[in-house]
Amino acid sequence: MAHVKGDYQDLVDEISALLGAPATLENRDFGLIAFGAHDSDSGFGELTLDPVRTRSILTRKSTPAVRAWFEGFGITRATRPVRIPAAPDAGVLRGRICLPVRHRGIALGYVWLLDDEPGPTEDKLAAAMEVAARIGGLLADEVQAGADLSREFRAVLTAEGGRQRDTATAALAVALGPDAEGLHALVCVAPWPFDDAPSARTVPGAAAVCTLPAEPAVRGGGQWLAALVRLRSADAPAPAMTAAQRLCGDAGSGAAAGVATARRGLADLAPAHREAAAAARAARADPRLGPVATWAAIGPYRTLTALPAPAEQDPAVRALLTPAHAELARTAEAFLDCAGQAGRAAATLGIHRQTLYYRLSRVEHLTGLDLDRGEDRLLLHMALKAARL
Repeated sequence: MAHVKGDYQDLVDEISALLGAPATLENRDFGLIAFGAHDSDSGFGELTLDPVRTRSILTRKSTPAVRAWFEGFGITRATRPVRIPAAPDAGVLRGRICLPVRHRGIALGYVWLLDDEPGPTEDKLAAAMEVAARIGGLLADEVQAGADLSREFRAVLTAEGGRQRDTATAALAVALGPDAEGLHALVCVAPWPFDDAPSARTVPGAAAVCTLPAEPAVRGGGQWLAALVRLRSADAPAPAMTAAQRLCGDAGSGAAAGVATARRGLADLAPAHREAAAAARAARADPRLGPVATWAAIGPYRTLTALPAPAEQDPAVRALLTPAHAELARTAEAFLDCAGQAGRAAATLGIHRQTLYYRLSRVEHLTGLDLDRGEDRLLLHMALKAARL
């Protein structure tokens, strides 16, 4: 792959010539790959540089604050050029044009240009995006040619247990090297709409990434994504949350992610996967938890997701869970979520307390349950939560 860096430089120079401005290519983690030369006779001159661009070229990376600033303009999800205004306080003295570099729907990097008046035409930007797509193909090829642990990671997560899992775990440990004994958090994203998983190199902090078939109990089935993310401390899960949020954004509308409890080493990948999958299911089921939820924060769904899916709904709540009674079901769930406190439930629902009492009496009539009895409340509450899954 020795020719690849030269190919990147050629393509960056092609964009620079096409748009009449020096271009800079960075990977998704804002690491510098290639940049156009500055020619004072060309009109670019020293004014082309500002502190952010200078630092990027000299240190081959950008600071977290600069990354956060640029990502705030949606560049991780963009499929078209993004114009970003100057921000002198952040060291961005001149506006930028960002050309997202994508391959098969995954953001792999960015081409940056200074946005000077009158600026490039839409036709030239469209042509530059075609070159950016070629860069995306090169980045994808390089990633594929590098270390890719998808197969080993998937083998561990799909192993039936016992010797099969031990063998798969040992193979993953060898492939990971020193990383194998480190602290990790497992992330699951559901659903994952692409055929392939992104490389671990394109997911911040990831040691391994793979796709998996959804569990049989999951409504809608489809494919999920799992990522093993490195952590420095169990008390600092930010890298896992960042990876989960980015992958959720890549997966698009309707996707959710779950993050397992941090663990050291690879021995507990199976329970970590169950936790992350459970949290992702809960985040999809209950919008109040998502789009990214940790296993520790999903409450009763920790138990519900561990249970096998019932063949049919409990007869006591079957009628309540039909579309015709959706408002009654919502009322009952809010009342039970508020620990049976009528005032809180009415305020949550935005209704008068007498309206709440009337609806609850209809729930009791429809289900045959007595909401003054703890066991009946438990049955109804768990049935309503399970229906979300």
